[in-house]
Amino acid sequence: MTVIHPTAIVEPGARIGQNVEIGAYSVIGPGVVLMDGVCLKSHVVVTGRTSIGPNTVIYPFASLGHQPQDLKYRGEPSELRIGANNTIREYVTMNPGTEGGGMLTSIGNNCLFMVSSHVAHDCRVGNHVILANCATLAGHVEVEDYAILGGLSAVHQFCRIGRHAMVGGMSGVEQDVIPYGSVTGNRARLAGLNIVGLKRRGFSRPDINALRQAYRLLFAEEGTMAERLDDVAGLYKDNEPVTEIIDFIRADSSRAICQPKTLHGA
Repeated sequence: MTVIHPTAIVEPGARIGQNVEIGAYSVIGPGVVLMDGVCLKSHVVVTGRTSIGPNTVIYPFASLGHQPQDLKYRGEPSELRIGANNTIREYVTMNPGTEGGGMLTSIGNNCLFMVSSHVAHDCRVGNHVILANCATLAGHVEVEDYAILGGLSAVHQFCRIGRHAMVGGMSGVEQDVIPYGSVTGNRARLAGLNIVGLKRRGFSRPDINALRQAYRLLFAEEGTMAERLDDVAGLYKDNEPVTEIIDFIRADSSRAICQPKTLHGA
């Protein structure tokens, strides 16, 4: 049974699923879709063309779907799509897309957005992603599955964060972070692999050892990155995690790849 608190405002045109809970003083705009089992604790604002997937729980003072913080935005009918089973804590903000970024900001399933985290326009966030307290994504950022962003970290626009990557707390990320990588620092640099995360998610010892060996080869001092990529691709052509890193580095991107602190005197 859907329960709507008498102080909540649900504007005509909003689509509300089954077993939805809309808490006190929440405001739901006319273009919003709340799917089955969504729970808004209280004082939540959802507006714009925003859809929220089943069983997502949203805590007080979250603001979802208000226009992007982008001066180029001209009122185009862009969207914010949030998947299923997400937890969105207090003061989280998420903005829809813009014409310059595909008109869509998308959030996957089973993510945790801690207090005051922010997802800007045109971001693509995968599944099982965690943004800790006050972690922020600028526009057009892509965060792949199982990535974790530590508290007070900030990701520059157009950066990519690879699968299973770990961004340390208070890090400023201005370059792409490879899958399985761990970065830290005022201007984030690779600090190795996210070994703790790999173990927690059941990666085998042979796969972890292969990733370690490939990492050392990829970020060695000898040769160019293109040469090292070719060497590692040949050595580990049957290893899926290593291949994923190689494909990530080779993919087109407007940002450079985040490097270790010691590489080339950095």
